[in-house]
Amino acid sequence: MVLVQERLDREFDMDVITTVPNVSYIVHDKKGEAKEVHNPSGLPDPALIDKIEEPYIRASIITTTSFIGPIMTLCLGKRGELIKQEYISDDRIEIIYNLPLGEIVIDFYDKLKSISKGYASFDYHLHDFRPSKLIKLDILLNGESVDALSTLTHVDNAYSLGRRMCEKLKDLIPRQQFDIAIQAAIGAKIIARETIKAVRKDVTAKCYGGDISRKRKLLEKQKKGKKRMKQIGSVEVPQKAFLAVLKLD
Repeated sequence: MVLVQERLDREFDMDVITTVPNVSYIVHDKKGEAKEVHNPSGLPDPALIDKIEEPYIRASIITTTSFIGPIMTLCLGKRGELIKQEYISDDRIEIIYNLPLGEIVIDFYDKLKSISKGYASFDYHLHDFRPSKLIKLDILLNGESVDALSTLTHVDNAYSLGRRMCEKLKDLIPRQQFDIAIQAAIGAKIIARETIKAVRKDVTAKCYGGDISRKRKLLEKQKKGKKRMKQIGSVEVPQKAFLAVLKLD
């Protein structure tokens, strides 16, 4: 992924926004109609949704017996459902799991290889669609939603994911001359918030002594200017901020 980003930037001078991978969901509205949704921005109004079905896979993991525990912990953390486990030989085992496809498209394979030190093979095929409690998680910068950072996630993971995304973006978005509010929201409900403080300029530095009212006048003028700047200012999100969302642990 990083190599492709670098080549597009250096060879074609293209600044590409990398978004979180999404899978296709089937959304059933209250009229009984079904619609296939490919990204969070295509999701209808939550008030009109009856249920959302997400794709599940049947996964086969072959590994040595010494890594059974960590691999099962990983699969359970991804909302996996154990189907069976079968010994192939004295020290090799095949584990069959049903897993949501949306949980494995980002970092599952990397983590599997890491915890098994490379001694695990992974194969899967699409199994079926199942109803699931999925919600749209929006990221707001100064009250404006950033579609590229929005994602569909399970309700149990929404609060921790929103908090971690806000904390990561706070570290990566450069400071401006006005405060930047970073918020994670589910619908109209804000579930996490971080604030990037403004770059401050000492406007009273040129005042040597004199009446205190002069300093107050300068500070009031700065305060009005910052308020006006915040109303019209736009926040620039660097490319590394979009990449960092893919690497959240």
